[in-house]
Amino acid sequence: MNDMILYLMAAAGGLLLLVVIAYLIIAKKTNTKEMKQLRQLRQGTKEKTFSMEIMYQRLYLIYIRVPFLKRYVMKLRRRLEIINIEDEYVTRKQTAASITKALLVAIPFTVFVIIFTHQNTLLMSILLIFELFLIETVMDGMVDKIDNKLLKQQIDFFAEIRHAYHEYNMVEEAIYQVAQDDEVEISRQAEKIYEILISDDPESELERYYDVAPNSYLKEFAGVSYLTKEFGDRQVDKASLYLKNLNNITQEMQLEILKRDKLDYVFQSLSVISAIPILGLEPLKNWAVSNFGFTDSFYSGKWGMMAQMAIIILTFVCYILIRKVKDSGSNTNVTKNLENPIQARLYKNKFIKKIVDLFIPKKGSADYRKMVRLLKESASKNKIEWLYVNRILFAIGSFIITLFLCFQLHVISVQFVYTEPTSDNNILGDMSDSDQRKAEQKTQEDNKILEKLAGIPEENVTIETVTTQVKYSGYYDDATEEQIEVAAERILNKYKTVHGEYLQWFELLIALVVGTIAYSGPVFLLKFQKQMRQMEMEDEVMQFQTIILMLMKIERVNVEMILEWLERYSNIFREPITKCVNNYESGAWEALEELKNELVYVPLIRIVESLQAAVEKIPIEQAFDELDTERAYYQEKRKDANERLIAKKGRIGKAIGFAPMIALFVGYLIVPLVLIGLLNMTNSFNSMSTMM
Repeated sequence: MNDMILYLMAAAGGLLLLVVIAYLIIAKKTNTKEMKQLRQLRQGTKEKTFSMEIMYQRLYLIYIRVPFLKRYVMKLRRRLEIINIEDEYVTRKQTAASITKALLVAIPFTVFVIIFTHQNTLLMSILLIFELFLIETVMDGMVDKIDNKLLKQQIDFFAEIRHAYHEYNMVEEAIYQVAQDDEVEISRQAEKIYEILISDDPESELERYYDVAPNSYLKEFAGVSYLTKEFGDRQVDKASLYLKNLNNITQEMQLEILKRDKLDYVFQSLSVISAIPILGLEPLKNWAVSNFGFTDSFYSGKWGMMAQMAIIILTFVCYILIRKVKDSGSNTNVTKNLENPIQARLYKNKFIKKIVDLFIPKKGSADYRKMVRLLKESASKNKIEWLYVNRILFAIGSFIITLFLCFQLHVISVQFVYTEPTSDNNILGDMSDSDQRKAEQKTQEDNKILEKLAGIPEENVTIETVTTQVKYSGYYDDATEEQIEVAAERILNKYKTVHGEYLQWFELLIALVVGTIAYSGPVFLLKFQKQMRQMEMEDEVMQFQTIILMLMKIERVNVEMILEWLERYSNIFREPITKCVNNYESGAWEALEELKNELVYVPLIRIVESLQAAVEKIPIEQAFDELDTERAYYQEKRKDANERLIAKKGRIGKAIGFAPMIALFVGYLIVPLVLIGLLNMTNSFNSMSTMM
């Protein structure tokens, strides 16, 4: 208890020191040239009370200069710039706010880890590294909230557009009017779309906007608004086609919002549950040792460390897979393309490039095409060169870490020999103070004999040699021959352990096997992500149906334009659709036929067949007339598909998320407790039988 109070006092003192250092840094930064300019700009508009807005602007200037934090700042900026249409003030504020909240989570977590694992440097280092993943998850969650907020604002925005369009009967005027009165985030997007519609070259501006739009629904809205402005609106079933299309987009957004909310609800605690076991390793170990003293030989020895490493690796893997299950790449933001990852910088090095190129399959080969296809099907933003840089880094890193852990295991085994209290302890509870002192004294005497044996050639150390050393040690003067024999056998076993703990050839082989498995790790992750994305095939095809439903009644729309729209919003089927668009001018029917042959998903094949019919035989509206007549059915089917998708992801997520927790209690507590307990009981019965 006193130690805990001291640790808490030390942690409080450390936090106070951090606050003082932060204050001094902020005070110094406020006197920089940039801060002086900021104060001049605020002159006359400065608030008299404390302002979080200004504080975040100051914190941003500090964060951007800290090498470790700068990476996270730039990553957040890239995502927030898209949402804020490059509004620098708001982007800086939201970036600083996200970083600050992440630090408020990270600092207490760091203190907690240091307090409970300070005696295990290796475990503490691993937990602190794992903390980086947690920080990234926290920040991604904050940006996702902003993205979801924008999506929900779009619902109200489209409702306002309907009223404004009835009043002005002009698309651009309706957008402009609503943009003046609506909420900040969606207003920026609306103003951008308005500027595109009134520009001299709206088509080119629209293509550029497609590359940076925060979500596909704003792309659809911008595209439909442009087509309506260019080709005019028309009445369908005594209603405006433009407003009907807005209604279709709104229904899509509502389904997406419900889907995201349900996924957030299902996965809101799974990431935490999958990460908790590594925080429970030390507390669980301390509890087991304090209540069952015989388990100390397991938890403080080589096997205990191996169990710890296995649980830590399982936790890392499950944590990554949980994130992949929740976000299978269907809503991957385009900003990830803008990053310049370390893989790209490494590959630019001529020496590294030569090594990596040895592993990359030759262009045009079956393996090369297979790997490129896997990258596309998994919606990965990595290039094939980056993938192989990852694979080689994973392999080398895993090989080195495995060798280091093997070496560390040997060190732990030797240290345990010299430090373990030597006593036949009771099965339950701790030793008494007197027993503890006797056990420690016996260990010290054993160590003295081991030091003497260290000066004798290893081949000359036999049971007789050890027995002689035990007899003349002075500690066993009053011992019986049987006690001397037991002590000699014990010390000889310790001697063999000390001199047998060195790096073995099979450990090098194990490191090679682990490195080979790690080399395949990135590919396995891509395959897993591909499987997750295939679960969303039905959802993507239903989105295609909505897009076709919006386009088919607009005059001058043709099959090629529909294919371009499908390509723009496709994710899972992007590669074959892109190929079809590129080959379309050389033969429409043939390009669609080739697309149909590459597909295996029947609902999309039916869409392609309808497009083929619209090329030569019948108008587009007639080719897809069932989409309009069965709209209600498709909506219900979409809801049911989303429910099944969420349920399936939930089952997979729970199985993965609870795996580390089960491994912790079963593999790290129950199994060792039972096995070691049975082994101790067996030894006790054997000893009793010998005495009788």
